[in-house]
Amino acid sequence: MDVLSVDVGGTHVKLLATGQDEPRKFVSGPKLTPRQMVTQVRKLAQGWTYQAASIGYPGVVTHNRPISEPHNLASGWVAFNFEKAFRVPVKVINDAAMQALGSYKKGRMLFLGLGTGLGSAMIVDGDVQPMELAHLPYKHATYEDYVGLRGFQRMGPKKWQSHVFDVVALLSAALEPDDIVLGGGNVRELKQLPPGCRAGNNANAFLGGFRLWGNAVEHLPGSVAGSGAAAAVEDLPLDKKKGKEKTRKTPQRSAKGD
Repeated sequence: MDVLSVDVGGTHVKLLATGQDEPRKFVSGPKLTPRQMVTQVRKLAQGWTYQAASIGYPGVVTHNRPISEPHNLASGWVAFNFEKAFRVPVKVINDAAMQALGSYKKGRMLFLGLGTGLGSAMIVDGDVQPMELAHLPYKHATYEDYVGLRGFQRMGPKKWQSHVFDVVALLSAALEPDDIVLGGGNVRELKQLPPGCRAGNNANAFLGGFRLWGNAVEHLPGSVAGSGAAAAVEDLPLDKKKGKEKTRKTPQRSAKGD
């Protein structure tokens, strides 16, 4: 099945279809409505073939639908009918969970997305455990206020990085993951990674969207696979009887990400 994978963030909306080599994107922001998102995505996806779509949504998702409006976009997402708008079957998952799904190797993995906000998810033995960490209290505000884009702009890269290290240490001690992946667009701003962490790749969000529909590694386009997204899949357990990637159960609820 050819899948259109859409990663909706507070700064950009990025998209890629199965078998394509180059992702496409456009600017999002606080005025972006779901209707505008779909219109722009369908326009940019002209010429691509897809029979289904995956949407990484920056908010809480349950039963394949958003249940809260996004913090960094316009309203109207909760009641929006994505399948009717795209005219294909659609699976909606939190954006951090989608990137985590594409980043997963094995064991207990904590994913933190350093973007406009703070995305968070865990995968435990292949099952996505959605999390809602961004707006929990931290120091004088929330985690997102210190390690999200607002914190970076307010404090500058040096102090921002120190808080990233602190947040990673706190969450690692509390959740005891085997693996920590830092994703999101601002991971490139880190001069070095906190101990026990590896850098994710934004292409993993597309991979997670493909995997929601059971797509295997051979469907990854060459340039995206070369960016590091394929490595996360190559280490996944395979169904030895069939020689294909196991289809993992995806969550009915997800957590805010960016």
